[in-house]
Amino acid sequence: MIPAETLVALLKEAFPESIVEIYDTTGTQDHYVIYICSSAFVGKNTMARHRMVQAVTAPLVADGRLHATELKLAVPSEA
Repeated sequence: MIPAETLVALLKEAFPESIVEIYDTTGTQDHYVIYICSSAFVGKNTMARHRMVQAVTAPLVADGRLHATELKLAVPSEA
């Protein structure tokens, strides 16, 4: 389990000056919908954006704190 506040802080550290919103889909703090709007995604296709976020969350998945995520990623012009 990872508290929502901790996950948001981790993602904001990785993607500064971004909008980060997460939703716990099961109430168990290990299944989240993650929304990030970031200029870091400009020029990146969907898979590249997902890989960027998955690189940040991979240690949480590996140690079992995070089980599942649904990623919704955008650049400011898409928001």
